[in-house]
Parts: sequence; structure tokens; C-alpha cells
Amino acid sequence: MIYQALPLWVLMTSLVAALVVFVAGERRHRLRITVNLAAAVFKLLLVAVMLVGVLRGDLFLVRFAVLPGVELILHADALTMLFTTLSAVLWLVTTVYAISYLEQRPNRARFFGFFSLCVAATMGIATAGNLFTFFVFYELLTLATWPLVVHNGWPKAMAVGRLYLRYTLGGGAVLLLGIVALNSLGVPGDFLAGGSLDGVEKTHRAAVFGIFLLLLGGLGVKAAVVPLHVWLPSAMVAPAPVSALLHAVAVVKAGAFGIVRVVYDVYGLEVMTELQLGTLLAAVASVTIIYGSLKAIAQTDLKRRLAYSTVSQVSYIALGVGLGSPLATVGGLVHLVHQGLMKITLFFCAGNYAETHGIHKITELNGIGRRMPWTTAMFTLGAFGMMGAPPLAGFVSKWYLGMGALQAEALWVIPVLLVSTALNAIYFLPMLYRAWFAPPADREAAAGLAEARLGLLVPTLCTGIAALGAGVLAGLPLSPLSWVAFIVAQEYGE
Repeated sequence: MIYQALPLWVLMTSLVAALVVFVAGERRHRLRITVNLAAAVFKLLLVAVMLVGVLRGDLFLVRFAVLPGVELILHADALTMLFTTLSAVLWLVTTVYAISYLEQRPNRARFFGFFSLCVAATMGIATAGNLFTFFVFYELLTLATWPLVVHNGWPKAMAVGRLYLRYTLGGGAVLLLGIVALNSLGVPGDFLAGGSLDGVEKTHRAAVFGIFLLLLGGLGVKAAVVPLHVWLPSAMVAPAPVSALLHAVAVVKAGAFGIVRVVYDVYGLEVMTELQLGTLLAAVASVTIIYGSLKAIAQTDLKRRLAYSTVSQVSYIALGVGLGSPLATVGGLVHLVHQGLMKITLFFCAGNYAETHGIHKITELNGIGRRMPWTTAMFTLGAFGMMGAPPLAGFVSKWYLGMGALQAEALWVIPVLLVSTALNAIYFLPMLYRAWFAPPADREAAAGLAEARLGLLVPTLCTGIAALGAGVLAGLPLSPLSWVAFIVAQEYGE
């Protein structure tokens, strides 16, 4: 039935768009823009229909037999829709931004072709119904994003591309080893509410523990968990739209989303607690949160500072699911959306600064707020959101994580949250001071309003306002917080 196969059609919109863009080539500029925007809008409409269907309990399921006992499964549940909706919305906005950013630059057809393949891979990850399907699209995401990372073709970009492949393909190999090992225990790795181990942990405790480490290692590469994070700051050599994708929508979120699936839908809360795997995950996440923030302080390049901020911020998701309490789970899952909105805004702003005034270093931000007030206002919203200032989205995430730590009786998490917030302030506030209050080095050259062009500014305004709205309007039905509360109520049977 066509309606039940909506996960497949959501994925196919991007695959078809990629095919058309590659065939059209470099000269068919208008066709390329039309196809990309039409596919993004159509995908968003399909996701909206699927969202309503999941809310009312409709079944969305597609199965393809690959090998005996091995199936490619696409499905949609409440957790699927959290990631899918975020991806669909931000990809539309990023498409608009990228069209303007890449204006008059070479190789645009190649960029947008792989851009669409990247969308398809992310949608496959979001709708995967088992670990095998997840792995297939997880690796496709690596192959689709590599050409975007090396898009500029500089020697440095190519070297970073090789580093990116070493880490991500290595992580994929470790993930595959974990999936095969799990299958050897008779566990197919289907994503089922409450987990799919079916008691196998009682007779294979050591094996189940070791397999979790393999799965966490494979997923932790893309989630930028320390010490597997090295590729992410280096990848900032990529164009600004790619940086926004890596940090807010695609790669790091794919790793974090995979960790969530393994914890809740493969292992299950009972097994996580019994083997103390949740505590292990929360500890690893806490180390990453503090380490990423400390490294961010030392960076002088704007995008690299934002990159280390991502290393820290994405691990809030793993921290929440590792703690395992309902409130902590809410905080972790809602941060998947909130971090995406805030971080894509910050990278859009960084791109605006670079494109409009050639600003790449933090020391070059002096006085830019007077020249680019709208961009800098959005940068300010994103920065204060990352610090957890009310009423922004980041405050909602941190509040629930803190309350969840108390609920789980994991009091050691509270200092982690407080220290990380202080460190966030240490590396964001000096940038804001420079932008708004520090005098520019060349007052004459910095005189007058010189804001980013509309194609870059409008997407930035949209995501910045959304980050504010996600916090201010958190109590409304179908807000990210309300949807996450719906997911958690299903998980805990409340």
C-alpha cells in the first residue's frame, strides 16, 4: 500500500533529485535549483503526513529480503519522526542557504547531487527498522558526505578527506563487527520497543557487554565521542553549508541517533541497567562534554571553536539516554533537535561573516555587530542557547538533564552540567563582546551597514528564530519537547 510505504517515498525523493541533478550537469542551473527546492518541499510534505499518521497510530513498514534471514526494513515510529522532521526542515533551509552560498562557484552540480544523496542516506538512517538497514545507510552517508567535505579540492581539503574516511570507514567496520557478533548470538538486531535481546544477556553477559562496546565505538565516531572525534574539527575546511550539515543534521546526529536506537530498541532499559551500560555511556559522554568545551576555549578559528562546541554539545544526547531516567531521556532526546537548531544557526552566521567580510578568526569579529546586526543577533541567540540561558532551547535541554540526573540519583552529573555551562560561557561571551562592543581595527573600513545578502540571511533568521521558539513555546502541542515527552511516555509505558 502506498500510504504504508511512505518511509520509502521520503527516501526516494532525495534519490530521484540526486539522479536528476547528476544527469542535468553543471549548465542546467535553473533546473538544478528547481529540482532541489521541489524535492525538499515535497519531502517535508510527506514527512508531515507521516507525522500525523504516527500520532494516530498508523503502521508504516516496508520490508525487502536481501539474504536468507537478512531484511532491509524501513519503518516509522515516534522516534523516527523526531529525527526525520528535524532533517527535512533543516535540509530545506540549508538548500536555500547553499544555493546562495555557492552562487558563481564551480562544481555546483556535483555538490547538490551528493547533497541529495546525503539527504537520502540520513532519511534511511532515520527510518531504519533494524541494525542491518541502519548500517547500509550509515555507510552510504559516509560515501555521500566525503565529496562534500573535499568539495573545494584544496590539498588541505583532500588530506582532511582522507582523515575523514579513515575514521568513518573504520567506525563502520567496528559497527559491522558488532552487528555480526550480535547476530551470532541469535539476535537479528530489530528495533523493538523495550529491546530485542530476548533474554540472551542472561547466558552471554560478557559477550553482550563486549558487543555494546563495539556498537558504541562504531557509532561514537560519527557522534564525535572522545577520543574518536578528531576528524570533526579538521573537517571545517569544508564550505559553510557542509559544516552546517555535518554538525546540525547529518553525520554527528546519525551517530547520536544510532546510540539512542541501540540503547532503547536493541538492548532495552532493563539490560542497560543490569549490565551498568548506562553508567558507562553517561561517563563517556561526560568526559566528552568537558573535553570538547576545554578544547573550544583554545581555538582562534571561528569554525573550529564551533566544531569543538559540537563535540561537547552532541554528547548531551548520549548523557541523557545513558542516565536512563524519564526526565533525563527527555533532556537528551530533545537536545537532538535543540542542538540542531542552535548549531546550524551558528554555522550559518560563520558562513555569513566569511562570505560578506572575509572573517574567519575570532579576533576579526571586532565591531561586526554594528555592520551585520541581524546576523550577529542570530549568532547571539545561538550562543546564549548553547550556554543554556532561559528561555532559549538549550535551557530546556539542560533543565531536563539536571532534573533527570536527580531522578536517577546520579548527583555527579550536576557538576558536569554546571562546569560545562561555565565553559560554554568562557568561549562564547568573548566572541559576543568582540562582535558588539570591541572597536574594529580599521574604523573607516568598518563604517556603514554591510549585512549578508538575503539568500544567506533569511535561512539564518529562520533557524535562529526557531531556536528561540523551541524554548519559548516548549509547552505547546507538537513542540519538540512535547513530541519527546510522547516518545518517552511510550518507552516507559506511562
